[in-house]
Amino acid sequence: MATRVSRRKGPEPFAELRVLSVASEAFPLVKTGGLGDVVGALPAALAPEGVTARTLLPGYPQVMAAIGDAPVVHAYPTLFGGAARVRAARAGGLDALVVDAPHLYLRAGNPYAHADNALRFAALSRVAADIGRGAIADFLPDVVHAHDWQAGLAPAYLHYDGGARPGTVMTVHNLAFQGLFPGVTCDDLGLPWHAWSIDGVESYGSIGYLKAGLQLADRITTVSPTYAAEIRTPEGGMGLDGLLRHRAPVVSGILNGIDDAVWNPSTDGYLAARYDAAHRAPRAANREALRVRMGLAATPDAPLFGLVSRLSWQKGIDLVLAALPVIVDGGGQLAVVGTGDHDLESALSAAAGAYPGRAAVHIGYDEALAHLLQAGADAVLVPSRFEPCGLTQMCALRYGALPVVSHVGGLADTVVDANDAAIASGVATGVQFSPVTSEQLAFAIGRTIALWKDQATWRRLQARAMTADVSWRHSAQQYARLYRELLAARS
Repeated sequence: MATRVSRRKGPEPFAELRVLSVASEAFPLVKTGGLGDVVGALPAALAPEGVTARTLLPGYPQVMAAIGDAPVVHAYPTLFGGAARVRAARAGGLDALVVDAPHLYLRAGNPYAHADNALRFAALSRVAADIGRGAIADFLPDVVHAHDWQAGLAPAYLHYDGGARPGTVMTVHNLAFQGLFPGVTCDDLGLPWHAWSIDGVESYGSIGYLKAGLQLADRITTVSPTYAAEIRTPEGGMGLDGLLRHRAPVVSGILNGIDDAVWNPSTDGYLAARYDAAHRAPRAANREALRVRMGLAATPDAPLFGLVSRLSWQKGIDLVLAALPVIVDGGGQLAVVGTGDHDLESALSAAAGAYPGRAAVHIGYDEALAHLLQAGADAVLVPSRFEPCGLTQMCALRYGALPVVSHVGGLADTVVDANDAAIASGVATGVQFSPVTSEQLAFAIGRTIALWKDQATWRRLQARAMTADVSWRHSAQQYARLYRELLAARS
């Protein structure tokens, strides 16, 4: 029988490995982007691997509404400016632990749009460290797994508290967001003075929450193998490449997956018609429904390109605007769903006005429309300048919309380019382009339109895409192996 390393008794037979997952969001309780999807899906994926995961979240209004009057399992007379309690609940399919701290989290609107984020997310990490040391009687984690900068101080608190502690893992979902706070001191955060150093939490003259986690966690992961290599270069390292090269022996890339129960065209309640890889004919009803919903012309023979994204420079939205004439001149259409930078929103709306019936945009995020777009588009554009993993292209594969992606990060790891050799060997699943320029995107769109015109080849590509394994199964096995190797190394 396998063994579990216990901080109380040494190696012993185990029935489960216990992980505390710490994050600022988790679907379906709270989500602003892909981080929420990943954190929400991972616990269920880990369960078959003998890993019991509980998820620690801030008590935002929507989270508190979901858990109701859940029991209190730990209390703080004061936590960064006010009383707080930790509540335990089963909600949204998650075993959740929630930091009920109204003075920090009970606020309307975007959960990140607040001037005191340094204290709000230090509190989340402080609670995580306390739970890691046994603050909850019936749950002593073997591993504390911190996600992104909002949880980055959890490994730091565990490191500087001293004494026995769980193993720690820091996962980078996007290195561009680092949680840098000038003017905040170690005293403000309850850290010892010597934490302020290049080997601690200091980052370019500020306190860096992500940097602290990268410096002090036992293991570092990011969300695709290619991105794990990119962030160790000056071009992709966002100022932290030196640290990541120094810690290279403990850095690994584990590809994200998607929840293939939520993203399943054969059961998806958001669709006009359900279908699967073996029965794709009903998919045409979703193409028509998407055209109607978006106000596009009824031209069923035109290839329909979709884009569902945060509208930002990182996501290459300006490149799409520059390449739009290629879609239109090639007889195609474009449907866009997303929200983000105001200038890009305005430019997309203007483009839709310039090409009535050929281009359409929905500003704002709509879960139902996002599902319909994946099921109705023939191809989905993901032209990111950098992309740690990306989930959109995985959903596109699952729904039979061929991804057109830049050759970066997880996009490179999940889409097989439809070059002649890949088509002949039956492994192609989409179209890749590099470098990330409007000219190369336009060329990729032209290739996609040419493939569309060869419907026999297109159907083969679509069938292969829909059978690609984009689930969490393999990645969950890798996480479970990482946790156990970490514990073995610490024993």
